[in-house]
Amino acid sequence: MTVTEVQVTWLTQDAYDRLKHELDELIANRPVIAAEINARREEGDLKENGGYHAAREDQGQQEARIRQLQELLRTAKVGQAPTESDVAAPGMVLQPSDPTQAGPVILRAISAGTPVRLNPWKITSPALSG
Repeated sequence: MTVTEVQVTWLTQDAYDRLKHELDELIANRPVIAAEINARREEGDLKENGGYHAAREDQGQQEARIRQLQELLRTAKVGQAPTESDVAAPGMVLQPSDPTQAGPVILRAISAGTPVRLNPWKITSPALSG
């Protein structure tokens, strides 16, 4: 991927709305975290102040999530939820009809018109386990 290429994430309107709501809540919570850090800072010696370090860690995690959501929503393409059909679309969970294939798979999203060999991932694949 070059510098000018942008990774697009396909989202349903419902998914986009949920992520936007989460982002709005995190941004609105910034003053609360800042106040918590201030309160912990006033408790004394920062070297041995576990509450202060925990609040700073929370702030770092929250800011990382805010940046992640902002980038995701900035590059998101919102579309209709896939309907049942004989055509697979990016982000669909597919149930293979091959009895030797156990469980559902997710196909990676590809650009329209780009000939690519698809490498499906099983839901139980270690690459997808969190």
